[in-house]
Amino acid sequence: MESFLRELARRYVWWQPPEQAVADRTHLLCQLMQLGTWEDVRAAKRVLGADAFREALQAAPPGILDERSWTFWHHNLFGRPAPAPPTRPLPR
Repeated sequence: MESFLRELARRYVWWQPPEQAVADRTHLLCQLMQLGTWEDVRAAKRVLGADAFREALQAAPPGILDERSWTFWHHNLFGRPAPAPPTRPLPR
């Protein structure tokens, strides 16, 4: 499993060393949900389970998923409309 996740990290979190990207599974899975091929997503769901994707989506940092992906993954993983995406607070 670890080598599979490192390979995903190399492709979808290319700006970080794979070990660092794998350590932040939420970020890695969000990147996969945003940029991944359907084959990579299906393989990751088989390895990690749908709950890992649900947890990552619920903990997604602001701006990591575009509106289309945010909506799609909520329908796909939770079977319901997406709530408002997380937002970054603006400095005062």
